[in-house]
Parts: sequence; C-alpha cells; structure tokens
Amino acid sequence: MKKTVLIIALAFNCALGFSQNHYISRKINVSGDDGWDYLAVDNVNQHLFISHGNVVNVVDLKTDKTIATIPDTKGVHGIAIANDLNKAFITDGKDNAVTIVNLTTFALIEKVAIEGQKPDAVLYDQFSHKVFTYNAKTSDATVLDATTNKVVKTIPLGGKPEFSVTNGKGLIYVNIEDKNQIKTIDATKLEVINTWSIAPGDEPSGLALDVETNRLFAVCGNNLMIIVDASNGKVVSTLPIGDGCDGVAFDADKKLAFSSNGIGNITVVNEENANAFKVVETITTQKGARTIALNKTTHELYLPTAEFGEKPKPTAENPKPRASLKPNSFQVLVVTSKN
Repeated sequence: MKKTVLIIALAFNCALGFSQNHYISRKINVSGDDGWDYLAVDNVNQHLFISHGNVVNVVDLKTDKTIATIPDTKGVHGIAIANDLNKAFITDGKDNAVTIVNLTTFALIEKVAIEGQKPDAVLYDQFSHKVFTYNAKTSDATVLDATTNKVVKTIPLGGKPEFSVTNGKGLIYVNIEDKNQIKTIDATKLEVINTWSIAPGDEPSGLALDVETNRLFAVCGNNLMIIVDASNGKVVSTLPIGDGCDGVAFDADKKLAFSSNGIGNITVVNEENANAFKVVETITTQKGARTIALNKTTHELYLPTAEFGEKPKPTAENPKPRASLKPNSFQVLVVTSKN
C-alpha cells in the first residue's frame, strides 16, 4: 500500500513538472505510545525536543539517540529554545503551567503556573527577552520575563491562538484559528497593534516568516497556504497544500516553505521573490506527520508520527473517535535534500 501511494505521488509530481529534491533519509525511533504535537530544534547544541504525551523527549541529532526525557509536562504542546539564556520553555497544557529546564543538562529550573488555560504554542523572543504562551481556552497570551521566569502580563487576543513567529525586531505575529486572522503584537508595549483577515484562508495553524522579504506563511485547514505582507497585512499569494496541515517551516537559505500535511505529505513552496511563489514539490511522508521543525544547520526537516490501528465506529458518546496508535511505532521522520 505504501509503495502504491509513493508511485502515485511521484506520478503526480512528474505530471506537474515537479522534480523530487527531498526524501525521507532515515527514521528516528522514540519510545512511548502517547500522542504528540510540536517539536523544536536547538540548533546550537544539535538537539531535538519532541512533545510526547506528558513528557518531552530529547534526541541528540549527531547520533539520533534519545539522551533525556523531561518528565511532568502534562499535556505538553510546545517548546521554545532560548540559547542565549540556556533555557527551554515548555507548555504544560493540562497543568496550565510552563516548565523551564536547563538547555544542556535538562534539569528543572522552575515550573511556573499561569492564569491562561490550555497553553499550546510557545515563542521565545530574543529581542525583548520575553516568552509568549498562547492559551487556547482563554484566548489570550501569557507573557513571561525569560530572565526572571516571572509572569509580566496577559494579552487578550479575542480568539483561539495557534502558532507564532517573531521578526526579531520587536514584532510578534500569531495565527488566530477561529477568527481566520493574524494579529501583530508589539513586543515592547506587550499589546496587539494590528489585526488582519487572511481570507480565503480558514482555520490557520502553522505560521512561518521570511524576515528578509517580510512575508508570512500561514497554513490553513481548508488546504491553503496564505502568504501575507507582514508590513500591512495584505494577502500576496494563495497556494494549494495537502490536507491536515498543522505546521510550516521556512528555510531562509533556500527560500523554501514546507507545509506538513497530516494526510502524509509535505507541500514545498518556492519564494522566487517577495511577490512570486509557486508549489515546486510534494514530498511523500506518512499519515499523521502534521507538525514540522527545521534544522537551520543541516537543512533537514523533522516530522513526528506513528502507525495507526483501526478507527473505532462513531458512537453517541464519541462521535469523532480517533484511531489507536500501534505500540512502539512512534518515530520522527527525517527529510533531507538531495542538493
């Protein structure tokens, strides 16, 4: 079945004139049978932090071996890396807390309770030395001082926040999933200064930024990538992507945006210039590989997933059941470029 899917994907790419420049070079096996969400690369130490159930697995990317498991991160979603402070900030969605660990020893520094409920994505902004957690249930962002680990403010967002990026110059951008918007936060004033519609995009999740051209890449639940001018909110381009996306990564050196689609592929978009974009490749991955992280050093991509069992039949109590995960099948796919 997997071979058939691969042949179909290759035929589709060839029909559209796409060349196959990326491939799954290896798979990193990680123990544990729980679900997953975001993952983050520590580019300085070449470590990969993976949200996984109620823990965070840390993989040494030089050996592909798990070197640490950070416990007590109940309902973990996001990890933010602060190399200049030697800290990682982890959102504990079920505890309404942020776990802060030493970036090299992985020892607990502090667990900070927040008022925001169901913290999901998290961002470290080195410009302001602030950490922003995006809280799904309370539709707001909790701001921590990354040096002192203290909560300094809660920013109302008026909708369910998803992924966020910083331009490194004082502006933070965040997708608002249920409003089909991108909001801009001033990292100094700690307040929303812009709200932009990204129609026709619906339910934006992943977000990436090219700081050179000032272009935002928002991937949406209606199988569209919306490219937005980060200076004024104007939609510059709209491109098709695969179903089930939840993440996007931008490789600044190669001018490529990668949408990770849970259906089992990656849509690759080339930025020819600030106003011209096109789909150049579809990479076959694996069902469930919906989030993504980029290694800026090696240009490799990492996508967590597992093998699925049969999906139970819907019931009145559970109208949308999820398929079970096959034991010992959790892994991280590593996607590599041929050039």
